[in-house]
Amino acid sequence: MMIKEFFKDITPEQQELFGMLTPLYEDWNSKINVVSRKDIDKLQLHHVLHSLAIAKFAQMAEIFTPGTKVMDVGTGGGFPGIPLAIMFPDVDFLLVDSIGKKIKVVTEVAGALGLKNVRAVKARAEEIDEKFDFIVSRAVTDLGNFLPWVKGKYGKGVIYLKGGDLNPGGNLYQELENAASKCRIEKKKMTFCPIEMWFADEFFKEKYVIYIPK
Repeated sequence: MMIKEFFKDITPEQQELFGMLTPLYEDWNSKINVVSRKDIDKLQLHHVLHSLAIAKFAQMAEIFTPGTKVMDVGTGGGFPGIPLAIMFPDVDFLLVDSIGKKIKVVTEVAGALGLKNVRAVKARAEEIDEKFDFIVSRAVTDLGNFLPWVKGKYGKGVIYLKGGDLNPGGNLYQELENAASKCRIEKKKMTFCPIEMWFADEFFKEKYVIYIPK
């Protein structure tokens, strides 16, 4: 799958970096399991393109301007942070995970790609003593648990990748209702973008970019 199909304006250099991701992750995954074995064959779709749904949202909302600071919480093997760092070379990313071996892989991959806008730290979000413009994350936990972890650490908003049923009574609808109540957020201020609006693939059915402004 060519990222350029969906992002017409990427440079040849960016295209090359996206092309390097699969062999790099295949190599590291054989040593340290950071992507499930069944998923490694679909890395570009299930991990890279899924991460880049945040890029589509950021471009639409015009929010990842040069100098913006972003923290990726629970990055795992580097998603969504690494693909976003390739797409936005003028944005600074801190990738955080509490599991050291995952951060080792992230550090090695970022180094192999020559990404100067990525730092990776073994820590829990609550331990990070920095302020960011945005927090990004990919479904690391229930939103009602997640938002307290990052409280006070961002100035503009949280961008969260999450799947589920958004119809009234559905699992994701209920999760957002609970999170809004628990964290005292007005649900009407949240933005929900179905990823299928950008990437027409069955994999993205009932998957969303959720934006919660501060």
